[in-house]
Amino acid sequence: MGSFVKWMALALALVVAPAAAQSDLATVRIDGRAVFQVGPGAEEGDASARARRVEERLSPLLGNLNALAPATPRRTASGWSVTVSGIPVVNVTPRDAEDAFTTQPALARQWASALDGALARAREHRLGWGGRFIAETRGSGEAAIGRLAESVGRIIPRVLAASIVIAAFWLLARGVRALLRLVFRKTVEDITVESLVKQFTYYAIITLGFFVAVDALGFDPTTVAAGLGLSGIVLGFALKDILSNFVSGLLLLTLRPFRIGDQIVVGDLEGSVEKIELRATRLRAYDGRVMLVPNAEVFTSRIVNNTADPLRRGAVELWLGYGTNVKAALEVIRTAATRASGVLDTPVPAVRIDDLGQGDIRVEVTFWADSQRSDYKNTAAAVRAAVLEDLVSAGIPLPDPAARTVKLAEQDKAGA
Repeated sequence: MGSFVKWMALALALVVAPAAAQSDLATVRIDGRAVFQVGPGAEEGDASARARRVEERLSPLLGNLNALAPATPRRTASGWSVTVSGIPVVNVTPRDAEDAFTTQPALARQWASALDGALARAREHRLGWGGRFIAETRGSGEAAIGRLAESVGRIIPRVLAASIVIAAFWLLARGVRALLRLVFRKTVEDITVESLVKQFTYYAIITLGFFVAVDALGFDPTTVAAGLGLSGIVLGFALKDILSNFVSGLLLLTLRPFRIGDQIVVGDLEGSVEKIELRATRLRAYDGRVMLVPNAEVFTSRIVNNTADPLRRGAVELWLGYGTNVKAALEVIRTAATRASGVLDTPVPAVRIDDLGQGDIRVEVTFWADSQRSDYKNTAAAVRAAVLEDLVSAGIPLPDPAARTVKLAEQDKAGA
């Protein structure tokens, strides 16, 4: 992990440092050709505005090429400047000299020499074929291409750095999540707690990586965070359903009305909880289908947790005829339910007469089994099979569905 972090820091330094060094400089151009670079100024603000201001000062001079005098470095009260035909074109600041690793007088002479060469080329172009119109048209096109190349040269390293940051933090988040999974397997048995901690840690690292990538792109993370906070108010109304699912997911993971692996009923959906994400809860139906239920719907619905308790009471109904020895039949049924596979010894199964119908007696057998649906269904089937087998072995007849007593109502003679 330590070597990974060192590698990431080195890669970012190699990519971001050159771009950062160039981001505060802007190029002054004459007819699209680069002359020199200037940094931020006290009056003009950023470097780009300062470069445009220098070009605006040179533009009127290019209209009268015959009156142009050589560029001259001059000392002023505030430092050094470069003048052309007595007109101050650009001031040489201490920051400019520091960026060029030289002194102000030396830099002023360099800029003056560069201006003389650029103005000489501009004069030749304007006196050549096509004159001023062709020269300025070509110069505008070359300037646009040159500025585009500079912008690309500044943006690509920053985008590359941001991509490296995002990829690195994504890999780091996945690695931490895998590490937490291994740790929780040995220390915590609650899968829901594991899911909560892993998701919070994963998204926290991703969020941190986002702000580091924003800084690599050249933006102030504090300003971006403030902007996101203000825009979040507007987005909150537009994305209220998504935010509602997100908050509901946090509440479900915190309050834990059910856990991963529980079998629940939400509305008309029933299945096993496979995963509680920050947007939706994933259920696996008993027939194998996957159901994604929005967290807001889960949180506000009535939830039946069939496996919150490890035990669950089941019930099986059967019918006996009125000619049956009820006492003996109930004892046979109780014994059969007790020996059925999956039925717990405590609490013991109970057999009750539930209803007296017109042609038969309805008996209910209640028993306790494992709360998992598969165990519960298998146990109920085993109880039915055991009861049927013991009733047949004991010679206790079951109701004949074909034999029914039908009583016809007498018609009202007066109404006939």
